[in-house]
Amino acid sequence: MSGTGTISRRLVALLAIASGLAVANLYYAQPLLHELAGAFGASSAAAGLVVTVTQLGYAAGLLLLVPLGDLVPRRRLVVLVLLVAALALAGSALAGSLAIFEAVALAVGCASVVAQVLVPMAADLAAPERRGQVVGTVMSGLLIGILLSRTLSGLVAAVAGWRTVFWSAAVAMLLLALTLRLALPLERKSPGMGYPALLRSTAALVRREPLLRRRSLIGALGFAAFSALWTTIAFLLSGPPYHYGLAVIGLFGLVGAAGALCASFAGRVADRGWARPATLTFALLVAAAFLLLLAARTLLLPLIVGIVLLDIGVQGNHITSQTLIYRLRGDARSRITSAYMTANFLGGAAGSAAAGALYAGRGWTGVCVLGLVIAASLVSVWIWDALRPIASAAAVAG
Repeated sequence: MSGTGTISRRLVALLAIASGLAVANLYYAQPLLHELAGAFGASSAAAGLVVTVTQLGYAAGLLLLVPLGDLVPRRRLVVLVLLVAALALAGSALAGSLAIFEAVALAVGCASVVAQVLVPMAADLAAPERRGQVVGTVMSGLLIGILLSRTLSGLVAAVAGWRTVFWSAAVAMLLLALTLRLALPLERKSPGMGYPALLRSTAALVRREPLLRRRSLIGALGFAAFSALWTTIAFLLSGPPYHYGLAVIGLFGLVGAAGALCASFAGRVADRGWARPATLTFALLVAAAFLLLLAARTLLLPLIVGIVLLDIGVQGNHITSQTLIYRLRGDARSRITSAYMTANFLGGAAGSAAAGALYAGRGWTGVCVLGLVIAASLVSVWIWDALRPIASAAAVAG
């Protein structure tokens, strides 16, 4: 199946759209946390756990479902997981308590890993000379899905209520499952190992590849910072002095466009052998973002600029890390993706949980201090990497 060159522009566009729609399920709840807290009579800390639980579900899907793409036809896997996503989103719309909503959010997160199944499939279908272009296009769809999900969620909730957001997403997953069932080719798989052995080999990759471990740590820290902001920003913007409604809060997701726009730039920088200075630069941007966000408690401009800098810093290091780790093993990219992205979302879940608790006890200042601690940790990892560089061919460019 690898490198067959059979993928059309139309199918590439469909995979990009599908990736964006699937990953968007992770983020619909974020601008609605204040609304959910009110609807269920819960505290901000309890509502903030929705994000944590969703990310833990996504991490479980990355760890347990994504490697299955090496064992079973991915068309069948994608359709099945999308149907599970539709059922889970319908459960979110029907939830009568926060506890039920959070339980269903675990399944929503787990079923949102479809994008991480489609990206390796796109790479396999593309001819070698088009592979980077095809994967880049699909990844752009994923980033746009992340970017627009919060805005769409806020606008729909403002017009038709928060439950409509999840009903609409459930219908979208059903339509997407049908479309991909008709459009995706059915692969012929000849697995060389069973499922338990596949999972063990993923763990073995982590043990054997220090570069993967290091870049996974950087990714986990970056996503912890990202999640700390987006878990609590709805509470900040809905309270004094802003008092914004759901539609306006959702529009703040558009500010993250800078992160999506820098993706290709970060990849080119890593290709030219500048990954190490780029990593430090992006880490310092995260620190600068949270310094500005300290003033965002009462000022709008530092909030906007801080969001832009944070998204550039986090997405820049994410693309840099992916560029490096995909050079390690061309025959194990799905498992490398599973290990790296699992670490990312475990970090994101930790950042969400810590930020929710800190906001409840220390307010916005506590969240910003957490962000600065994470940024300092990123710089510390960079110093460690500079003092103890990894002697491998894949690390030379870093």
